[in-house]
Amino acid sequence: MKLIGSFTSPYVRKVRIVLAEKKIDYEFVEESPSAPGSRVPLYNPLGKVPVLVLDDESTLFDSRVIVDYLDNSAPNNRLIPTSNRERAQVRRWEALADGVCDAAALIVMESRRPEGERSPAWVERQRGKVLRAVHAMSEELAEQAWYHGPNMSLADIATGVSLGYLAFRFPDIDWRGEYPNLGRLVRKLEQRPSFAETVPPAA
Repeated sequence: MKLIGSFTSPYVRKVRIVLAEKKIDYEFVEESPSAPGSRVPLYNPLGKVPVLVLDDESTLFDSRVIVDYLDNSAPNNRLIPTSNRERAQVRRWEALADGVCDAAALIVMESRRPEGERSPAWVERQRGKVLRAVHAMSEELAEQAWYHGPNMSLADIATGVSLGYLAFRFPDIDWRGEYPNLGRLVRKLEQRPSFAETVPPAA
C-alpha cells in the first residue's frame, strides 16, 4: 500500500494520522500536485492528493473516502462509529474541519496570484468561513474531552489537523487564545505520536 501526497497538505496529514492510529503499514511517496512534471494526475485524474494506491494497484482518492476505507479495513481502534446517526455526526464534523482547510487553502492560492489580480473581497469571504467554523468547533466541543464519546474519533483528528493547518499558514488567527477549549484539545492531540510525527515542515 502506498500513500501519495505532500508533507504540507492537511488532507494528506489526516490520512497519515489515521494510518498511524490504525497501525497500518504503508509506503509514503512524496509528490506535489503543483510541481512541474508531477505524476499525481497519473493516479488521480483530478490532480489532487492524497491518493492511496492499494496492493492490486487500484487507487482511492479524496481523504474522506480514504479514511473511511482504512477504518473499515482494520477493525482495531475504530475512529468512525458504526451506528448511522453517530456516524453521520462524526462525518459531519469531518466535513466542517475539511471546510476550514478548503477555505484556508483558497486564501493561500489567492495570495500567490500577481498582486493586481488578487481579490480582497474573495479572501475576506474565505476568512469569514474559517472564523465561523472555528467558533462552531469551540461551541460544540464545550467542556468535553472529545467531540464524540469517551475516546478520540475522526472528528477530533480532523479538527486537530484543520487547526494545525491554520497554525502553519495563518499564525495571525489566534484560535488558541480565543478558544481555550480548542487549545486543550490540540495540546492533547499533539502528544500522540501520530500528530507529533506529521507536523508540516517549517516554510
